[in-house]
Amino acid sequence: MLEVKGLCKYFGGIKAVDDCNFTVEKGTITALIGPNGAGKTTAFNCISRTARPTSGEVWLDGERIDHLRPHKITQKGLSRTFQISRNLADMTVLENIIAQSKVHGWRDMLKPAMSAEEIDKAMGLLEFLGITRIAYEDGANLSYGQKKLMDLAALLMSDPKIILLDEPAGGVNPSLLEKIVADIRKLNERGMTVLIVEHNMDLIMRLSHRIVVMAQGKVIAEGEPAEIRENPAVLDAYLGGVLEEAA
Repeated sequence: MLEVKGLCKYFGGIKAVDDCNFTVEKGTITALIGPNGAGKTTAFNCISRTARPTSGEVWLDGERIDHLRPHKITQKGLSRTFQISRNLADMTVLENIIAQSKVHGWRDMLKPAMSAEEIDKAMGLLEFLGITRIAYEDGANLSYGQKKLMDLAALLMSDPKIILLDEPAGGVNPSLLEKIVADIRKLNERGMTVLIVEHNMDLIMRLSHRIVVMAQGKVIAEGEPAEIRENPAVLDAYLGGVLEEAA
């Protein structure tokens, strides 16, 4: 579904992402992990084109996309969340979600701000995530975890093939965290491909089919959770005892 080839992103003399290569198989949940400063979010930014790669290629479903603008990449079927919610605080949850509907052409700009079809679709997503009760709540009034769920619903409005989740568990209380994990599993069971950046190793080990490990801008290991848990280079040089504690 997704292939990253020789991806580089330099900021002056700093190599934030340096010859990064990995793939995400269709229908899987793949995790991208590593210590702070490893280049994970920068790689996300380059893949989604919110940052321009210095060099390298990104392929989605057999088509090269690294030269496209972000909205074109979304139209091709790749959508992402951010570490910090980018909701519009003066709009309701429903309005925030519908704002991310796919636009097919200029004629769509002449339609009502929220069509009946879009409202039905958005409410269906809120029902799927179990948060219809906050549909008409202002975005500014949501808890941090509720904003994460709203971001997930908004992500799905564009009918993506693959979703990139940047730290979906960050700052979320334990009970809501379990709900987010369950929702990601449900989406994957419905056929959604997922690439996830996350520091919560317990979540990663329980949720992922495959793990890609980055450090200093490079991929240093790939494999199933059990393999990564036992990889000496990952344990000793980069994550210390974190994976052992999660195990």
